[in-house]
Amino acid sequence: MDEQKVVGRFAPSPSGRMHLGNACSCLLAWLSARSKGGEIILRLEDLDPERCKREYSQQLEEDLRWLGLDWDRGGPEDAPEFQQSNCGAFYEEALHTLEGQGLLYPCFCTRGELHAASAPHRSDGGFLYAGTCRNLTEEQRRERAKLRRPALRIRVPNQVISFTDGNLGPYAENLAEHCGDYIVRRSDGIHAYQLAVVVDDGRMGVTEVVRGSDLLDSTPRQICLQQQLGLPTPRYYHLPLLLAPDGRRLSKRDRDLDLGRLGRRMSPEELIGRLAALIGLLERPRPVRPAELLPEFSWERVSKRDVVVDGDFFG
Repeated sequence: MDEQKVVGRFAPSPSGRMHLGNACSCLLAWLSARSKGGEIILRLEDLDPERCKREYSQQLEEDLRWLGLDWDRGGPEDAPEFQQSNCGAFYEEALHTLEGQGLLYPCFCTRGELHAASAPHRSDGGFLYAGTCRNLTEEQRRERAKLRRPALRIRVPNQVISFTDGNLGPYAENLAEHCGDYIVRRSDGIHAYQLAVVVDDGRMGVTEVVRGSDLLDSTPRQICLQQQLGLPTPRYYHLPLLLAPDGRRLSKRDRDLDLGRLGRRMSPEELIGRLAALIGLLERPRPVRPAELLPEFSWERVSKRDVVVDGDFFG
């Protein structure tokens, strides 16, 4: 593959019907790659079997086609290597590489212990892992393993990792101060998002990642993993979140503005036009297909702040 070719991706989780926020991320990922003559991958991030269902995968594909957002590789039906639930061998190979560098250790902490006072709170309400299991002796590990199957954590460096986001600008974070050692494989054997997304972006040749700003603070962790695994770092673009009028994030769980409801009230062209105006790509809403937005697409026009969805979407 040409090293200069742009490869973007949609990477939704099939845990419910797509909502307006998912459509926004897919639209901008599509516009960003296509405007540079690049290709798009459709990857399903279905690591959690309890939340991710086959019927959601099929519906997701139908919704993307309805919106006019096509892709070049991947998809839920005919490309199992683009479904994370089928790719455990790739993630285990990465863990083997990290283990060889002495970066992994078993963690026996329960959820309650992680939320205890020994894990200091960050200013944003998150938790900083206190390193409880980091330096256990082999004998201590053997004793704890009799009682509980461990998760795997990765040792993070005490250094600042910085990058320049293509939409939001410079961002920097010291992993040791922000999150501490984090989980790369859960105690039930499910591989963690941070590991899977890095491995998949690397093996698929992804050169740019477009996603919501709620994942901005995941990026330094992923950059660090890319460096440890010898993988290239894509260009990142983080989007403003779409909020309900009461300030809540749009949620699949609440069925806020899902495409089923929206599709009963408006055409895909109307939806794309309203969405494009909402995030700054059009001065005012008008029916439009995604391809019609390509000639004038620019990240300079995309909003940098979270956007409250206006009442027109709620019917």
